[in-house]
Amino acid sequence: MTTFLGGDTVATRYWHALDDGRVQCDLCPRFCKLHESQRGLCFVRQNLDSRIVMTSYGRSSGFAVDPIEKKPLNHFLPGSPVLSFGTAGCNLACKFCQNWDISKSREMDTLTRRAAPEAIANAALAHGCRSVAYTYNDPVIFHEYAIDTAQACRDLGLKSVAVTAGYVCPEPRVEFYRYMDAANVDLKAFSERFYRKVTGGHLQAVLDTLLYLQHETQVWLELTTLLIPDENDSEAELEAMTQWVVEHLGPEVPMHFTAFHPDWKMTDKPRTPLSTLLRARQIATKNGVRYAYVGNVHDKAAESTYCHQCGEMLIGRDWYVLSDWNLNAAGGCRFCGTACAGLFEAAPGDWGAKRIGVSI
Repeated sequence: MTTFLGGDTVATRYWHALDDGRVQCDLCPRFCKLHESQRGLCFVRQNLDSRIVMTSYGRSSGFAVDPIEKKPLNHFLPGSPVLSFGTAGCNLACKFCQNWDISKSREMDTLTRRAAPEAIANAALAHGCRSVAYTYNDPVIFHEYAIDTAQACRDLGLKSVAVTAGYVCPEPRVEFYRYMDAANVDLKAFSERFYRKVTGGHLQAVLDTLLYLQHETQVWLELTTLLIPDENDSEAELEAMTQWVVEHLGPEVPMHFTAFHPDWKMTDKPRTPLSTLLRARQIATKNGVRYAYVGNVHDKAAESTYCHQCGEMLIGRDWYVLSDWNLNAAGGCRFCGTACAGLFEAAPGDWGAKRIGVSI
């Protein structure tokens, strides 16, 4: 049960006191060591009275109903609407952040919407959503708020989706994913150099999260990599990444290769050409990834799902709009019967590409 300390501030569990009078936050591998009143890099976790508290519980940067494919999740209730929300701040420092106005915010005024977990779950149900997504910024830093919301969703039969960079410590990771049904994890690159230089984090912590999710939970997992020209798009890195995914996570984990556009502190790089995304998809497929996609571009052939056995199109997609649907009632290929990995219903949703702002 969440313990309120006044206003939007709640007690947290993952911290310990240091001998020098500081307090260390143990939620993520950044391990911020904070003096009294000092905030961590994420900005929303603070040393207050010699303990780490969360200062933004119940406050959001906004709510919207999106297509589930926007998360992106292509194998989890396709065509269904999802209520999306986030808070402010982030525990990484990605120079290319494309939600930087939210994730890098240091102004609490960014959090203009207030909503209790139960109100969010009720709003999702009222708008016909099948799930709620914790997104826009990383739900790791609003751990307590996300868990309470996920519990409220579960009470109403709604599912929960984490859109995350996976940068979290083992103990809170176990607690958090106990309440999640699906996750899209942003595997930002496959080199420690990139993680250190461009995100301020470390690769191994993310790989540990992926291994945990795939082998120790029932959470449906998909991966996204934003390909940045001359940073993480080399053939050698893509070969290593996709081979690791197949070997350690299995061939059925979908991979999304998405296009970068210049933003935040990385405006010196060009947009990612479609040819780079298609090359990444080809490498992934060659190495055994059964479901590889491109994103942030229009290319129906590379956005659609195919049977890995007979090659027929199972789900046709153009951007976020579904067209072809060739799954049988059991979630298998209508042509050869081979199972398609994921969570599917007898018929797809028809939400399409709509995005609707929601007031709660």
